[in-house]
Amino acid sequence: MTRRLGAIAVVLALVAAPIAAFAASPWTQEVDYLGKVKGKFVYGLKNGLLGWTEIFSEPAEAIQGGGNFFLGIGEGLFNGIGQTVGGALHVATFPIPQIDVPLPEGGTQLLQ
Repeated sequence: MTRRLGAIAVVLALVAAPIAAFAASPWTQEVDYLGKVKGKFVYGLKNGLLGWTEIFSEPAEAIQGGGNFFLGIGEGLFNGIGQTVGGALHVATFPIPQIDVPLPEGGTQLLQ
């Protein structure tokens, strides 16, 4: 039981550390509850459905910028998974605007 709690604490720390480094989601700037709820839902839906595209766009950006293609693949996987899962969390928690899950690079840049 103690090992299980320790493992859970380590996993939570590993998950929470990078999230703390990301900027707040754009919908948090809304003033009223309805604006925040709507913004959070739309933001989550967009990232949940389109976050996976980072897997392709990051390597392409790396090549165009003269960077390392393989680092672009790694960054694309990290961002794509993070944005897709984060988007699903935003949709699941949209009625509670006090919960914000910051996404890598502020979320997907498609459909802006």
